[in-house]
Amino acid sequence: MSDPNGDDHRTGGGSETEPNTGAETEDGPTSRPEEAAAEMDSGAGFGDRADVGRDPRDESTQIAIEERRRKTSVLSLLVVGLGAWVVLSVLVFEAIAAPLWNDVLVGLVVMAASGYNYYRLTNDIPISTAIASLIAILGIWLVVSTALLGMTGGLFWSTLAAGLLITGIAGYNAYEAREARTVATEPGPGA
Repeated sequence: MSDPNGDDHRTGGGSETEPNTGAETEDGPTSRPEEAAAEMDSGAGFGDRADVGRDPRDESTQIAIEERRRKTSVLSLLVVGLGAWVVLSVLVFEAIAAPLWNDVLVGLVVMAASGYNYYRLTNDIPISTAIASLIAILGIWLVVSTALLGMTGGLFWSTLAAGLLITGIAGYNAYEAREARTVATEPGPGA
């Protein structure tokens, strides 16, 4: 009896009325559906295509994405450094209890969050927009807290400058993260 679709999974020489549709290899038999499935793309993006690792976007978009990733990783490291400065500035300048703990806690959170975003970037994971936004909000808090907590002298100016820089850089990183996500999810040409 012959299979009308020609997807007979038997190997070896079939009977005289049944043609042999499979091929014998060292690993075992193969059949036409397996060969056809190897050439098809399911669209899931899980390595079922022959051009694995090839980005369908044009080369200029790929270069822009790589430059953006490099720039945001450097900026994330800069924010880690600014967070460290906020923590250490209470040792350099005289501080009473409330500003001291404010700068230490906020500085540690800024360092940890920005370090996490840097870790993501070094592992080819897009930067977290939410984390970058949180860092920007903490930068705004540093600026506001200088007046609310009655900071004076060098601690006032140090916290104010660090807060402004953290706000600006983290806000930029949040914007870039959002833009990178938009570019990555845009349909390609001809889609």
